[in-house]
Amino acid sequence: MKSGQKLWQRAKEIIPGGNMLLSKRAEMFLPDQWPAYFSKASGCRVWDLDDNEYIDMSIMGIGTNTLGYGHPEVDEAVRNTVTAGNMSTFNCPEEVYLAEKLVELHPWADMARFSRSGGEANAIAIRIARAAAGKDKVAICGYHGWHDWYLAANLGDDKNLSGHLLPGLDPKGVPQDLGGTVLPFKYNQFEELENLVAEHGIGVIKMEVTRNKGPEDNFLQKVRDLATKNGIVLIFDECTSGFRQTYGGIHKMYGVEPDMAVFGKAIGNGYALTAVIGRREIMENAQSTFISSTFWTERIGPSAAIKTLEVMEQTRSWEQITETGQNITARWNELGQKYDLPLVTNGIPAITSFGFDSSNMLAYKTLITQEMLVKGYLATNLIFACTEHTPEVIDGYFDALDPIFALIKECEDGRDVNALLNGPVCHGGFKRLN
Repeated sequence: MKSGQKLWQRAKEIIPGGNMLLSKRAEMFLPDQWPAYFSKASGCRVWDLDDNEYIDMSIMGIGTNTLGYGHPEVDEAVRNTVTAGNMSTFNCPEEVYLAEKLVELHPWADMARFSRSGGEANAIAIRIARAAAGKDKVAICGYHGWHDWYLAANLGDDKNLSGHLLPGLDPKGVPQDLGGTVLPFKYNQFEELENLVAEHGIGVIKMEVTRNKGPEDNFLQKVRDLATKNGIVLIFDECTSGFRQTYGGIHKMYGVEPDMAVFGKAIGNGYALTAVIGRREIMENAQSTFISSTFWTERIGPSAAIKTLEVMEQTRSWEQITETGQNITARWNELGQKYDLPLVTNGIPAITSFGFDSSNMLAYKTLITQEMLVKGYLATNLIFACTEHTPEVIDGYFDALDPIFALIKECEDGRDVNALLNGPVCHGGFKRLN
């Protein structure tokens, strides 16, 4: 075992689950073989604890680094903040400047609140929206974090779990009394949402604008109109989609305005900053409840976010990563056709993924990760594009991937894929509603 694998085994003995994020567990990639820990990262390259270098053609910090790892201007802004002091009894002025910038980018919004993680930001948005609506029940579509309010969607009427909508997210520890307060609906299924609103006294609709596919039959506008008609607070969760296809929320591309929006991941290029923005009459309800936390006032997050937005605007990074993602998706499809594989692609361009319509999909995903790791790539079937994914990097990735697709074709024709694996098959994660 290499250093990272040994440390992962130690971690699982003293940290429940091994780490702080499901999506970064070694078992999600390559059980018993994944390097697991990094010593440094730069551009789109990562070095493990044994100083092996890899090109990251996978999740890029779970989508946090659209400008690449260690962007010099963003890091310099952070270093200046560290030198000047990150915390004091006073507030940091950067939070005001950042709030003004986000409101400028979204003219429908008037106010902003900040936190440091996506789950926190979504919980803040729900608290404010419930206070504004004066109602408890929330209709959701998408993934919105780990807090009790959200996992209540998986509290069944006659048992602890109702696994058919959000399988893999266990609500054990969530009070049973929250059952029925959060009601899921599927993306593009407007009648399903209409029925929830008619039958349950919904006060808040919270949804991802898009993830695996775009709106059909004017879906987003119908949701907006339904919310307006019924006095429902509409929240767009843009923690993942924001600043990837537009300069701001992806809802700008569809011309539909929410009452509130949540941003995270890309906004600080790897530094912790998440934001909730909204209309004044909604956001001021934060004053009628209690939402407060010491480390939401630290200075590094806002400083990094301000510089990140500045660099994005200068380089039009959202256009770069969209073009990169479109190119990657097209070349995946070409490879699938070349080897006559049942390949399908999903996602917005800058968060693109592929799958095979095969019962061996997880084994194939594991095989890809295993073989690409040997070739110096961190790769699965999902890529968060960044500006450091240059044409040369993409060409090298596909040169390495081509013979692995040839192997998968052999397996589709009868070869045993499990015989090609050096360890267990990776874990599957959970299904999304969007």
